[in-house]
Amino acid sequence: QVHVVESGGGLVQAGGSLRLSCAASGRTFSSYVMGWFRQAPGKEREFVAAISSSASSTYYADSVKGRFTISRDNAKNTVYLQMNSLNAEDTAVYYCAARNTVVFGGARDPGTYDHWGQGTQVTVSS
Repeated sequence: QVHVVESGGGLVQAGGSLRLSCAASGRTFSSYVMGWFRQAPGKEREFVAAISSSASSTYYADSVKGRFTISRDNAKNTVYLQMNSLNAEDTAVYYCAARNTVVFGGARDPGTYDHWGQGTQVTVSS
């Protein structure tokens, strides 16, 4: 069983930054595609960013492109989401997810992920 645990959420003023971390268990972390998703109150869960197992490829939602950066450290079994220039529309619970595959196609689809964390709240005050 793979356990995924997010951390780093909190309250930040508009224009500020936060870095989320996601630690995943398992000796094969380096073969997982990792993704970040978010869900705001009353809205469906939406894709934010994804990174391939080798970190050679990334995807971003248009709404965060140029502001958020996803990265990973396979030696630490950790993936990060650096969030800059935050605004009120970024307020949501952020979830980290892992796919048991090196195939990167379809990484924007939450239905293709096998393991999810409990989420971490990000609140941006305007």
